[in-house]
Amino acid sequence: MRQPTLRAQWLGRHLRVLREEAGLTLKDTATFLQRDPSTVSRIETAEYSIRRPEVLGLLDFYNVSDGRRRATLMKLGEEVWQKDWWDQYVDERGKQFANFVWLEARASDIQSFDNVVVPGLLQTQEYAEAIMRAADPDSAEAQIQSWIDLRMRRQEVLDRADPPQITMLLDESVLRRQVGSAALSRRQLEHLLVSADRPRVSLRVLPLTIGLHPGATAAFVIFGMPDPYPEIGYVEALAGALYLEPPETEPLLRAYERVDRHALNPAESVRLIARVAKEVERQ
Repeated sequence: MRQPTLRAQWLGRHLRVLREEAGLTLKDTATFLQRDPSTVSRIETAEYSIRRPEVLGLLDFYNVSDGRRRATLMKLGEEVWQKDWWDQYVDERGKQFANFVWLEARASDIQSFDNVVVPGLLQTQEYAEAIMRAADPDSAEAQIQSWIDLRMRRQEVLDRADPPQITMLLDESVLRRQVGSAALSRRQLEHLLVSADRPRVSLRVLPLTIGLHPGATAAFVIFGMPDPYPEIGYVEALAGALYLEPPETEPLLRAYERVDRHALNPAESVRLIARVAKEVERQ
């Protein structure tokens, strides 16, 4: 079955709420749209994508007069059908990650915690390639190159006129884990130092010297989104990725706050990254 995108799910949810607020049934809406009730149900569960003229018609049918609310729904209706540059890189099986790239491109701020590898937005190409080959050594060469191209294109968000505010918390083990050769790892650390100079990027390191801490045990991302989208949490696991919305994002926010309290400030973090880079250089 086709995996619905997050934006389609949000649109369907909004339309269901509007129908219920208007005191209308699925049959009432189906009669208005000249469709059957099962199709309306599929629209509301994002199994069937509704066209822009039908969204506009339903806003009138549901007596939605608030201009902001109407604009929000029309924007969602446009997003559902919009083709994005990353669509060429993902097939139906990769739709979940397409949601991640879409969130990354739309977010106003991104907060992340990583305890294994450097996050994708700050990876060098050779570091990204080494990770991909290690994670899936049986993949075809063309597939690996496609993944690399996608990761590098994602980084264009950093050079936008209005880039998101990015705060990345890194466990010190990320800095010390060798990926590829020592020289490759050193170049990645040097790239982190350059990235830390970006005005909208903040790097914080969680030092090993604090020992065990009451923080996060897995990597995650929190996307702060502009209207009309909710805040979204992302957690990746072997069984598949989880996309969480409020109030399910609360555990992630609490975990982030706990890690943040123990992390070095940006200046201290940069000094630690530079020190580790020099240690790697002497290897």
